[in-house]
Amino acid sequence: MESRVDPATGGPAASATVVITQHVTAGREDEYQPWQQRTIEAARRFDGFENAEMCPPDTGGERVVVFRFTTVDQLTAWMQSDVRRRLLDEGAGLFDAPPGIEVLVGEPPDRDVVTAVVSHDVLPGREQAFARWQDRMSQAQERFPGYLGSELFPPVPGVQEHWVVLLRYDTAAHLTAWLESDVRARLLREADRFLRQPFDLHTIRSPFSGWFGFGGAPAAVPSWKQAMAVLLALFPTVTLLYYVGAPLLRALQVTGAFAIFVSNVLSSVILTWLLMPLVNRALAFWLLPHGPHRVRTDVVGAAVVVACYAVLITVFTALFG
Repeated sequence: MESRVDPATGGPAASATVVITQHVTAGREDEYQPWQQRTIEAARRFDGFENAEMCPPDTGGERVVVFRFTTVDQLTAWMQSDVRRRLLDEGAGLFDAPPGIEVLVGEPPDRDVVTAVVSHDVLPGREQAFARWQDRMSQAQERFPGYLGSELFPPVPGVQEHWVVLLRYDTAAHLTAWLESDVRARLLREADRFLRQPFDLHTIRSPFSGWFGFGGAPAAVPSWKQAMAVLLALFPTVTLLYYVGAPLLRALQVTGAFAIFVSNVLSSVILTWLLMPLVNRALAFWLLPHGPHRVRTDVVGAAVVVACYAVLITVFTALFG
């Protein structure tokens, strides 16, 4: 991962993330996703936008959307923009309660992880007791398989009122094992002494969890770009399986429907774990462009992909006729 430098300090730049929790009004669920997608598309046009993620609704019907920007100032510019204010006015009837907003600042993880965002409303004057309890919680978490780390974010006056913990595990199964453990249950029973109300928890699948997972997925990549990128990986996969894989399967006496099934398995594996990650990294500048020249980037990126198509067609024609 390329490191970023803060021009003011000369040190590593901190990314800024906002986690927004919204409860959709009953009967308006079908209207929520198009509205939220328009909001994400609008955010993409702001400087510093890195990615966005819409999480599936939880059992209580709450929707969580995550926006990530390169710096806090860039995130603030989006959050306070007239564009976002107009979108909020349009979507006012979609929600039956004010949104929960948590702003987090820190280095993004450099690997595919599952993250739990836990918000705590700490009683005034009990901050030190909460911090000691959180230390014990962290020590217990470390002993569970798949633990990758946690971060504690104190309240930010005027931005967020709660203490927020980001807890990262390598898989959803390992995170669930901790969340449902007896150890955690015992520690939570102690929290009544310094928490005003029950904690709020949301689970987020982090970067690269899908074919277009830039810090979440689908990471607001336009459909036409997704189609072009998938074709770039799919064409060589299908071609090689047809000209190389099929004869090999016939030689092994694998034929008929089973041969087709094996080919599909191979193509899925190749796309998911080999070619699509490579395509994502190579085309990241185009799939999720940054900066003010996004139209030019869109044109240049599309031209690069089309040129790759031409090269692949030429190479395969020369090889296989």
